[in-house]
Amino acid sequence: MPTLQELANPSVLTQPVYEPGKPIEDVARELGLDPDGIIKIASNENPSGPSPLGIEAARRALAQAQLYPDGGCVALRAKLAEKWRLSPEQFAVGNGSNELLELVGRVFLRPGDEVVMGAPAFAVYKLVALLFGAKPVEVPLVNHTHDLAAMLRAVTPRTRIVYYASPNNPTGTVNSAGEILDFARALPPHVVLVFDEAYAEFVEADGDAPDIRPLIAEGRHVIGLRTFSKLYGLAALRVGYGYASAEFAALLNRVRQPFNVNAIAQAAAIAALDDHDFTGRCTRENKSGLAQVEEGCRALGLECVPSRANFMLVKVGDGARAFEALQRRGVIVRPLRGYAMPEWIRVTIGTAPQNEKFLAELRQALA
Repeated sequence: MPTLQELANPSVLTQPVYEPGKPIEDVARELGLDPDGIIKIASNENPSGPSPLGIEAARRALAQAQLYPDGGCVALRAKLAEKWRLSPEQFAVGNGSNELLELVGRVFLRPGDEVVMGAPAFAVYKLVALLFGAKPVEVPLVNHTHDLAAMLRAVTPRTRIVYYASPNNPTGTVNSAGEILDFARALPPHVVLVFDEAYAEFVEADGDAPDIRPLIAEGRHVIGLRTFSKLYGLAALRVGYGYASAEFAALLNRVRQPFNVNAIAQAAAIAALDDHDFTGRCTRENKSGLAQVEEGCRALGLECVPSRANFMLVKVGDGARAFEALQRRGVIVRPLRGYAMPEWIRVTIGTAPQNEKFLAELRQALA
């Protein structure tokens, strides 16, 4: 009898596995710590919690949990269309924007195709390429920022997708709006640009984020991806969306699973879009927290990368050692050995007291 591994698709056996950060409960149990004393600043979650309007709507939606969700996310797409001044047909909604990254691969990638991305960049880009038998083409960042000229040079007739994030994860850096739009217009017509905007609201708060809607209106093969996990604080509900041409969105809707976004998430997302007081406060507190963490790290003599997102890279010498030492002190951060950055850690910006605790414990961990 053949083994399961012999029956499996060969690409599955070599597919890397994404390793998320450990939950607080697991760390507390493993290290014998009080979970109430642990802070998790590893996964770029919102330290202010979820959108209050979103949670209120989610509670109301639970009263009808016996019903299947709206399979077309009609109300959410209508709300998004209102926000973006596009048509509802130009949106596809996913179980987090991660699902949409994969759906784009499902639509456009064949074995032997190439996918261009920065290095380091969000790990899922490479995972998607490998899942569909495509070749990841990783273009090193310069000064922790995408080298757009080099990415253009990396495009070949076999390139099908370019994944580009602004701000980039894990570096938190951005190219200028003009550079990004010029890059998109320079791509040849056989290439699809996936513009990952998971953290874009933090840049928009400063008024200098790129707007890709003109690219869509020009008929270019581009999609913007957004999430409710970061600024809106709805990471547990897993809801994100893409906006593009109606033709592009229709292709994604062909390959997604029925009822891929649950009703609780849809209700919360619709309400959260109107929670302007909450999101405004979160972006202001994040900006203050970035300054607090950067100033504290530099006072410790540590290099850090100025960030436009809700996290920061800090160079600590031995990232794995610092990660372990901080975790024993009840502070969970993200080591970056998987991103080929073993000297660095990525730190989510927390509340002011959480940032203060991180800096104090980091001082002790490096002593």
